Amino acid sequence: MSAAPIRSSASRRATLPENIDLFDERKLLFDEDSLALETIRNVWLERGLCTRPADRSTAESSVAQLYRRSGLPKPEFVWVPSPRAGSDLIVIEGLSTKMSFDGTGLDCASGYIASMFAASRRRMDARIERRRIDWQIEHWQRGRRAVGTVRDLPSDDSARRGISPQRLIRAAVWESLHTTLFDGVAAAIRTMLTPVAGGVTWYGQQEAHRIAYYDMFRRYGLSTFDSEDRELLDVQTALADSTGWWWAFDNVCIMAERPTALHAEPIPGSAQGERRLHHSDSPAIEFEDGTNAFVLHGAIVPDWVVLDPTAERIAQERNVEIRRCAIERIGWDTYIEIAGLTLVDETDDPGNAGCLLQLYASPEGWGRSGRILLAVNGSLERDGHRRRYGLHVPGWFTSAMDAAGWTYGITGADYACLVRRT
Repeated sequence: MSAAPIRSSASRRATLPENIDLFDERKLLFDEDSLALETIRNVWLERGLCTRPADRSTAESSVAQLYRRSGLPKPEFVWVPSPRAGSDLIVIEGLSTKMSFDGTGLDCASGYIASMFAASRRRMDARIERRRIDWQIEHWQRGRRAVGTVRDLPSDDSARRGISPQRLIRAAVWESLHTTLFDGVAAAIRTMLTPVAGGVTWYGQQEAHRIAYYDMFRRYGLSTFDSEDRELLDVQTALADSTGWWWAFDNVCIMAERPTALHAEPIPGSAQGERRLHHSDSPAIEFEDGTNAFVLHGAIVPDWVVLDPTAERIAQERNVEIRRCAIERIGWDTYIEIAGLTLVDETDDPGNAGCLLQLYASPEGWGRSGRILLAVNGSLERDGHRRRYGLHVPGWFTSAMDAAGWTYGITGADYACLVRRT
């Protein structure tokens, strides 16, 4: 290969609790004082957000096991400083593999490994489903009925309301970690990559949601898995605990280092501990080679939104969400002043006592004529505040009340009769 491999070096292993007390199913999932489920989930969250250097020895050994189980020889390992560097190398070396079927299955390393993982998940899902049905029958025989929505309840409340262990673990572990790591961190990293056609990308630590879910059932004896599936879980756990993204090809495996910086905040109002990327002054996620992503409260934005938001840049931005983030970054009052917005009309908001409706002419460069209706949200945000926001409305409006009614599909006169809006 034209790119010289980065030499593997020893690195610190993540320090995780070794002997967490395990309880039987009832005590673990239905004792209101039990925090074991959240504790284990947070251990996996730490893995997913880890910024320590990769444990290259463990990562290479784990991937080599997957190759061996797929009937393939141990590959050459090439370490790169970031997923972006990995995608660049794949393109430069022409490594991208289109998976095709030849009657016997997927005929490439990534295909064999993906097929092996998928078959294992199907077997484990079948065991979990059988246990769920058994639990339901037992629960119904006791005359208990599940009440409430698991997604919006803390784990102990969900358990007390009779929600099954499978649904509880799905929400508190799989969905919570998926929101934070897969929908959040991995999505931000994908914006950094050079497009690569074909092949399969594994996300290492950001796949913790899937591994943690099955591991919870195994740890607490809620389902019994075959030895092959237990061994594969061990390999995937080792990978999530030791490395970032990786790509498998027939003779070589590209391994990417973990980020050197990652900043996240709790999602306001979350009952299951979800987090979102955020940093108000610098990249929310960054790698050793400088590739990064700027994120404000979970919204991925160009660097100028964080570092140097100006009225000119906001006017040139065509993406409404990015424009909103930039304006909120500097504040509406400041933006109105520096952009020189002309106030067309202002009135009290009848559906939101104590707040104003303000109608402004759209600034030059927004790409279409119209007005901006500035209002305050009628209900509290999850963080307890009311957000001030701007809505684009047609240019023929001269009345803020009429413009507000238009956003609800009613007349200004009808809107003026509102007692409360949300």
